[in-house]
Amino acid sequence: MAKSKWDQVKSKLHLVEKWARDGLREDQICKNLGISVTTLEVYKKQYPEVVKALKKGKETLITELENALIKKALGYEYEEKKVYTKTENGNSVTYTEITKKHQPPDTGALFGLLKNKDPQNYSDNPQMLQLKRQELELRERLAKAEEWT
Repeated sequence: MAKSKWDQVKSKLHLVEKWARDGLREDQICKNLGISVTTLEVYKKQYPEVVKALKKGKETLITELENALIKKALGYEYEEKKVYTKTENGNSVTYTEITKKHQPPDTGALFGLLKNKDPQNYSDNPQMLQLKRQELELRERLAKAEEWT
């Protein structure tokens, strides 16, 4: 029987969280740990701290991505810095030019956020959304009717 690598993995759980936060897939994390995907699945079932590290890293990534998308959707101000060197009277002079710029709101990002955060009011296909609601209502009625029989 092969020796367990759990002790090695346990000591690297902080890296597992970081790798998940950096956007690595589980198979890439397994490669970094030197274990198979199957072994990771076993460890996830046996050791809740593995699941916790993966989940925390992914949640952090999702939060960062949402914040970036919100920033892009709303528009923002930023400074652009240009550094250039010019020769004057035989001397090299370095200049730094700072320009304030405005990134206008991105309507694609805005609509994507609204579709996901408020799907009842924003949808590509409102008729399909209404049909899905009706279907859910009918399924709930059918489930209740079956309970009475």
